[in-house]
Amino acid sequence: MYEAKRMLFIYVETPLHAGSGRGLGPVDLPVQRERITGYPTIQASSLKGRLRAIVRQHNGWGDDSQELAAIFGKAGGEGENYAGALSPCDARLLLLPVRSLAGVFAWTTSLDVLARFRRDAELAGLRIPWSLPSGELAGDCALVSGGTLVAGKNVVLEDYAFAADSSQAALLHEIGAWLAENALPKEGYDYWRQQLPARLCVLPQDAFRDFALYATEVQTHIKLNPDTKTVQSGALFTVENLPADSLLYAPLLATRSRQQGKDLSGEQVLAALANCQLSRTQLGGDETTGQGWVALRLSEGGAA
Repeated sequence: MYEAKRMLFIYVETPLHAGSGRGLGPVDLPVQRERITGYPTIQASSLKGRLRAIVRQHNGWGDDSQELAAIFGKAGGEGENYAGALSPCDARLLLLPVRSLAGVFAWTTSLDVLARFRRDAELAGLRIPWSLPSGELAGDCALVSGGTLVAGKNVVLEDYAFAADSSQAALLHEIGAWLAENALPKEGYDYWRQQLPARLCVLPQDAFRDFALYATEVQTHIKLNPDTKTVQSGALFTVENLPADSLLYAPLLATRSRQQGKDLSGEQVLAALANCQLSRTQLGGDETTGQGWVALRLSEGGAA
């Protein structure tokens, strides 16, 4: 039984490659994606491993630390295996930046993404004060909160035009303002908190899915011959990344620790994470080329 829960928000600052191995399509190394929706995701096992490294480094614990094993689990010989008390969920996409003719870029989302976030927020003990936009959204319309993203009468994202609909501008501004205040990092994000409500755009779910599938960042990599400094034959490959300024979220759930001799409540487990004062870390691959820098923010605690 989970005793405590919180929401972890993940704001992508440099392109992020949480990889799924060798791909069969046009991209050699695609990102992890949800099977049904196709939305980019970061699997819970990747996230748990990074959180373990953060807690370990912050406290100076070794791999044999009882506290570390109680929180994250232990795999050992017979009689030494037990699950950790911390259970992160997969990190799901909430806002995807897409190039815009007006306003440079829009933070896009959809009704089903917002509805899922509200549902997952309940799981994480997070109260959401705003309601979802009402009515069905036509396939050629986009909800906006003002004129920042509007060129003429349209919102033009990549090569696609949507009729700008500001009929629920007040609600969109409320959603954007809440996300700016509660999901964006606390330090150094004043400008982005101001911009998010104006650049929030709710798309039809099919259009958002297509942008999530095809509007990610693809980088081309090569390998040079160290002697001639020319490209080696057959060494060209492409890597898909979640673009900078994406926003994801992951519920964190905690039980009482299962390790004998180290009794931690669910609240103490999450407190150990909160005490690390989460700010920035790296997720995914290509760490040595500056990829995967993210800013983290942990919500306030919620009882199960």
